[in-house]
Amino acid sequence: MPVHRLPEHHQGGPSRRGDPGGGVRVTTKLFGERVQRREDARLITGQGRFLDDLGANALAAAFVRSPHAHARIRDVDVSAALDVEGLVAIYTWEDLPGLLAEPLPLLIPHPALTHGRTGHALARDIVRHVGEPVVMVVAADRYVAEDACSLIEVDYEILKPVVGVEEAAEAVNLVHADVPGNVGAHLVQEVPSPDGLSAREAIEAAPHTLAFRLDIERSASMPLEGKGVYARWDADDQSLRVYSSTQTSTSVRMAVAAKLGLPLPKVEVVAPDVGGGFGVKIVHPWPEEILVPWAARLLDREVKWTEDRREHFISSAHERAQVHHVRVGFDDDGRVLGLDVNILHDHGAYTPYGIIVPIITSTQLVGPYKIGAYRVEFSSIYTNTVQVTPYRGAGRPQGVFCMERTMDRIAAHLGLDRTEVRTANFIQPGEFPYDQGMTFQDGRPLIYDSGDYPESLRMLKELIGWDSFPAMKAEAAAEGRAIGIGVGCYVEGTGVGPYEGGHVQITSDGRVHVSTGLTSQGQGHETVFAQIAATELGVPIEKVSVVTGDTRRFGYAVGTFASRAAVMSGNAIALACRKVRDKALKVAADALEADPRDLEITDGVVHVAGTPSASIPLATVAVLSNPLRYAFDKETQRATQFAGAQDDDRPPVADGEEPGMEGKDYYSPIRSTFASGMHAAIVETDPLTAEIKILRYVVVHDCGKLINPMIVEGQIHGGVGQGVGGALYEKMVYDEHGQLLNASFMDFLMPYATEVPRIETAHLETPSPLNPLGVKGAGEAGVIPVSAVIAAAIEDAEGITIDRMPISPSDLYSLRAETRLRKIQ
Repeated sequence: MPVHRLPEHHQGGPSRRGDPGGGVRVTTKLFGERVQRREDARLITGQGRFLDDLGANALAAAFVRSPHAHARIRDVDVSAALDVEGLVAIYTWEDLPGLLAEPLPLLIPHPALTHGRTGHALARDIVRHVGEPVVMVVAADRYVAEDACSLIEVDYEILKPVVGVEEAAEAVNLVHADVPGNVGAHLVQEVPSPDGLSAREAIEAAPHTLAFRLDIERSASMPLEGKGVYARWDADDQSLRVYSSTQTSTSVRMAVAAKLGLPLPKVEVVAPDVGGGFGVKIVHPWPEEILVPWAARLLDREVKWTEDRREHFISSAHERAQVHHVRVGFDDDGRVLGLDVNILHDHGAYTPYGIIVPIITSTQLVGPYKIGAYRVEFSSIYTNTVQVTPYRGAGRPQGVFCMERTMDRIAAHLGLDRTEVRTANFIQPGEFPYDQGMTFQDGRPLIYDSGDYPESLRMLKELIGWDSFPAMKAEAAAEGRAIGIGVGCYVEGTGVGPYEGGHVQITSDGRVHVSTGLTSQGQGHETVFAQIAATELGVPIEKVSVVTGDTRRFGYAVGTFASRAAVMSGNAIALACRKVRDKALKVAADALEADPRDLEITDGVVHVAGTPSASIPLATVAVLSNPLRYAFDKETQRATQFAGAQDDDRPPVADGEEPGMEGKDYYSPIRSTFASGMHAAIVETDPLTAEIKILRYVVVHDCGKLINPMIVEGQIHGGVGQGVGGALYEKMVYDEHGQLLNASFMDFLMPYATEVPRIETAHLETPSPLNPLGVKGAGEAGVIPVSAVIAAAIEDAEGITIDRMPISPSDLYSLRAETRLRKIQ
């Protein structure tokens, strides 16, 4: 049964709890409680340790980057830079040895990606977007390095750039000479109706049909700190340590070791505090992540590079740009009988991350609905622009915009309430697990594990006041004000595999040390993972420390993306804790001469249930778990060979056991979990300036069992903030020459706190049956439906069809003028 939690601003006490599901074991009150974020005190007082805080005495790297979108490199003349005082080295592609000179990895190959292409660490012959690195300079400091860069002359033969996905699809000019039609990938997935009709057949047979086009523009994440790499080489040990502002330290480690030809154990990668990732830092290796370590090794000096803001605009990664051509057939109640969507996806100049984004768009587009028959086709197209990789939401905002605008079109055509149309199409609670009949981004079946979509919508309508809004709108109109309401529903695949791990150790001081390989960049992992460990082990949370993203502590991991940390590492940590707990009870049982099944752990003390006096501190249990020859203090005397009675017929460390109180485990799911949610907003549009103001924004979210409701709400709030930016402000504007015209914060608009509305949240918990904790992911949820919701609300306020996002006041002003002109004609 689902569990409801009242909206945050209505909460007055503990929420009602239901069946925890999925094998959840709650031993303290920490799991599910609003524990304050433990990392905040350090971060908000300036004690964070970000990439650029490191390597104060390191040499600095800087890059000469292409000023052209498409050009052939005829010559690189470095002679004028050679006399710059403080210059250490200059490198071009011709200086790169062996594997370093080969193209960068194509990380996620796919059968449909027939013409995958990646760039080089330094451009070889041709540059394919403004910002592509051509020359690396190493100098005493960044100022000197930049001065040297300015003196290097690159002779380019300008080639015709390809800009915009539709121009690319026409293929008059090619981005890669060996890629026909500029098409890197083409994929079709089709699910027939229950009676065997194809989507196109179902549409033709439907009582009502519609066809239209929907567009989403290109945008990008803007982390607080851009990418950065700092490397130091130990010549005596022949080992390399790399610090990178990354979402996947273990993968960077493997990439660096492979490209530099180093044994993996000789490479360490550490992610310090990461000032935001949002997907752009999941790509690996970036050119700088192998060039900087290579230079550090070659020069036997520490070397560092940190990305400046313009570099982030023109040489990192973008996302979102897609065109959707929709045909839909439906009945009189608004039930979708057939849906056919053709997608053009702009993946920029290269495909290092494969075609994950359009795969997610095409499969998550169906949302919480039973589509009678579905056909989706996409072509992923090369353009001479910055490469496209996942950005928070990763293809889902586009898919949800497409599906939710379709639902609104159906409602308008039939004259029905928009929520009624959605209700008519919902998957019902009793139909889970629900197989959508497609293959998801993890290569596994797209099977929803749990949810209650009708209940989510009921809660959302109550929270926003949906049924009373017509009266509110009429009252506003009487005052000369235009307001509108919008709604958007989504399903989010979270917790994708293949695995994550966790290591837990209890030391002789009673402290619990938790480590996991994935990284953290603001999600509150230090708090959430500590809550899980404290709950599982029955210890105070103050006794738990957490380390993430350090290959010295945990060497095998996949990374932080796709709303997977709590599902993957959270469950791995819980499983590791259970191993440690079982061992602790066994050791304590010997000491207490009790049955392990009769023991409990409370506040760090192991005791016989119902007999608190028969107890032993967990710290002492940790000591006893490690038989010692030498005593280092009074506490460790308990574990030495003459400390007490021994069984002379048993070895001090039993067969199959290890000394110490620690455990490691991995969690590997059979498939993804599927979180869901619904958003609604009320907006007001200014009759003169066309300014768009969000009056209210509400969210109902279901991520299974809540580990920490406050952190989930924080993730939702941050996501909605980014969604507002994507809906109203953020757009990458390229001209016909492939020049990014707004590559600075002077011209690229992002919402301030004044533009992000107060967000009201409520939670519905339908536990996932797929993992021990019953959790689903929450990291990307807030951003996913915002463009769809805002578009619907503006359309309701204005009576003008909104079919592309983002929409600015000038865009809305122009739409008004176009609408008036059509009426006159």
